[in-house]
Amino acid sequence: MAADAQRIHPVDLEAAARPSAPLVPRDQPSSAKGDPSAANPYPPYRRTIPLSHSRPPKRNRSCFCKCLCWTILILIVFIVAVAATLGILYWIFDPKVPKYSVNRLSISAFSVDTDLNVNAAFNVTVTAMNPNKRIGIYYVDGSELNVLYAGTRLCSGEFPVFYQGHRNTTVMALMLNGQVKVGSELLNGLQEQQRTGTVPLTFKGDVPVKVKFGALKLWKVTARVTCDLVVNSLSVSNQISIKTSSCKFKLKL
Repeated sequence: MAADAQRIHPVDLEAAARPSAPLVPRDQPSSAKGDPSAANPYPPYRRTIPLSHSRPPKRNRSCFCKCLCWTILILIVFIVAVAATLGILYWIFDPKVPKYSVNRLSISAFSVDTDLNVNAAFNVTVTAMNPNKRIGIYYVDGSELNVLYAGTRLCSGEFPVFYQGHRNTTVMALMLNGQVKVGSELLNGLQEQQRTGTVPLTFKGDVPVKVKFGALKLWKVTARVTCDLVVNSLSVSNQISIKTSSCKFKLKL
């Protein structure tokens, strides 16, 4: 017995260095404690690293931004192309504004009846000048000419239909007539201005035209001519003289 107590037993150093298995909890069944083949309900300790999930890219917003950028880019290119085309056309054709003037006015009828109805017939001589050397003007149907006093239309007529070529000056004799009922105040003012020899009138014309650039005829626009006149009288028997005349021109697209 003494010899067995002094006998040296070999020790497994690697097994001693390994950590011992966790203790079995107290509430574990005894059959599991003694059975080495039983599965260990507590797996070895492992460090859990939380996973960070990145948000998926917002594809709808990205597609909208791309479409918006492409739309703006196409619009800019279109504007630049139109501006360049207009610049080239302006440089080639060198457009100038046509000029209009009222040169003569004669009255074949002007009377006022007892009901304050004014009957008027005017002969107006108008000069139209096209100063452009590469641009022609088509005067088309649908024009309207008016002579007004204090905003009241006295008579009306139409502009002739014709083509005005390059650097052309055309003189036209236009007939305007009409009938309108006026108030006593307007009639008294007209009579007073006739005595002083300063009667203000307005000649206004809205004329549809088509401009021709070389062989290219553009769409129809309206040319508006407004002439402010001062004449000495509206009497049929007297010689009508135009004291002042000022005309303005603009296009109505």
